[in-house]
Amino acid sequence: MAVVTDPKPPAPTGPTASADGGRRRVIAMTVWGVAFVAAWLAIGLPTDPAYAFIWIWAGTIAWNSSRPWRSHLRFARDWVPVVLLLAAYNLSRGFADNGATPHAYELIVADRVMFGWATGGEVPTVWLQEHLYRPGVQWWDVLASWVYFSHFVVALAAAAVLWLRDRGRWAAFMRRWGFLCAAGLVTYFLYPAAPPWWAAQNGLLTEVARISTRGWKAFGMHGAGNLLNAGQIASNPVAAMPSLHTAFALFVVLFFLRAIRKRWWPLLLAYPLAMTFTLVYCGEHYVIDVLVGWAYVGLTFLVVGLAERWWAGRRARRRPAPAAAPAVPAPVGAPAEESVEQTAAR
Repeated sequence: MAVVTDPKPPAPTGPTASADGGRRRVIAMTVWGVAFVAAWLAIGLPTDPAYAFIWIWAGTIAWNSSRPWRSHLRFARDWVPVVLLLAAYNLSRGFADNGATPHAYELIVADRVMFGWATGGEVPTVWLQEHLYRPGVQWWDVLASWVYFSHFVVALAAAAVLWLRDRGRWAAFMRRWGFLCAAGLVTYFLYPAAPPWWAAQNGLLTEVARISTRGWKAFGMHGAGNLLNAGQIASNPVAAMPSLHTAFALFVVLFFLRAIRKRWWPLLLAYPLAMTFTLVYCGEHYVIDVLVGWAYVGLTFLVVGLAERWWAGRRARRRPAPAAAPAVPAPVGAPAEESVEQTAAR
């Protein structure tokens, strides 16, 4: 008598995980973390795109240290164009003003119209610094410095995770991020605008301190912002409209929002709000810069989404329809199919 049993599961065909794979990852990530902190204290936080990419790439190698080197080289191959574009973007911002006087007065007026009723006629930056800025570093200064720094790594780190997990979503992320950067860069050339600290230096506002990096001094990390401070000195001060700092923060949150449970949405949405507070309080942007940056994010998702649907439809129309299967001729000598009358006669 035959005995019916459950079929055996198929034998695994992929590479089996090594017994010490988890230990190897922990060791590799520990080495990476120690090296990162040492470089951070000696050189500064990685705010330059190329420098940040090196650390992110090293992090992916440490996380997947068991993978062959061709996988890690593929990461570099896909990311080098991105890093070059970001480097070109940073350099091109320096030519945005073309020697012209940047816009500032209308930005001050816009912030006073929106918030003057609550700030006694002052722009929010001046009002916040009057109420929160102290000679000594406060806890909110520390928080502001970390939030400000996150702008330089959050989008790159999110893109790196997507590259490791889903190349299709990574490509969609990069298309939107690239469009957002390009839209901001075009605006810098068409409408060069200066931030509040520049307006204060030129007599358009009362005293405004640029304090985005002072929070690290509370921990004795005087070198933590070396690269960022050097970049601020060399950067073009007329790239304030729109605020891509808040635009990047909102963009990353919105891109992942639908994949996150709704109970976590308030926590995620708190990030672009924290970035907004940081930029306005630290004298880097007006609120109107932030609102325009958020509008650019909405425009980015709309335009790139429509372009993707148009391209998908175009490819579908150009794809040839599958050919019908040819009729199979009856074998020679086979009896012909009987008609309905012959069948009824039987």
